[in-house]
Amino acid sequence: MTATLAGRRIVVTRPTAQAESLCAAIEARGGMALRAPLIAIEAVDDPVTRQELAQLSHELDRFDHVFFVSANAVEHGVTALRPAREWPADLAVSTVGPGSASALRAAGFAHVIVPATQFDSEAVLALPEFASERVAGRSILVLRGDGGRELLADALRERGAQVRLQTCYRRRMLAPDLPELIAARPDALVISSSEALRSFECQIEAAPDAAVLRILPLFAPHERIAGLAEELGFPSVITTAGADAGIIAGLERYFGSRAGTARAD
Repeated sequence: MTATLAGRRIVVTRPTAQAESLCAAIEARGGMALRAPLIAIEAVDDPVTRQELAQLSHELDRFDHVFFVSANAVEHGVTALRPAREWPADLAVSTVGPGSASALRAAGFAHVIVPATQFDSEAVLALPEFASERVAGRSILVLRGDGGRELLADALRERGAQVRLQTCYRRRMLAPDLPELIAARPDALVISSSEALRSFECQIEAAPDAAVLRILPLFAPHERIAGLAEELGFPSVITTAGADAGIIAGLERYFGSRAGTARAD
């Protein structure tokens, strides 16, 4: 593989379990992936939510469709729901992007409804399976983490669906070692979560020496995240396509135009 990112040090801020494929792709192109997760993904630990999931595993037959918001929702949702019983054969499953679709297929779901290009709630809502005439009167279960956007659920309800939102994992904000990160002399940041971006901004604000991180090119795989980065004052924001392939293409395009400025150290 061509060393298109040779000598480039890229900060990858995804949760640990979701970071490795992107890190491997960076390293395969000669770059160095600096792992600095901003969010930890954990199983739910409160008794009420655990009881809800236990009860839900016996109620799957009353749903027409299950939507997994992420690969994390696949991991924790399937783990929580499937052991108690077989998954209903006629229960449709869908998700938002290729990573979570791959996770569903690996979990044994042969037919997964997923957008082909743009990977967000807007793209899901544009699918024919989510048109008003297809969802009106249907019961849809949305498995997600604590919090998150309400756009999908609100839009489905407006189209006549009965929607249940169920938390199956939780997020915990992390604080990377900023002095260590600065000492590594990174060339770019990759941030793929608005929540993580807000947390990172607060950490930079609280550490004056970390201002150098703000001026790095920030790669965001969605216009919504890129827009937030610009609002927060990051001066060099690059919007990429979604998933690993989109981020890698954006990194290669950006650094390819600066090939003569790569560091030798």
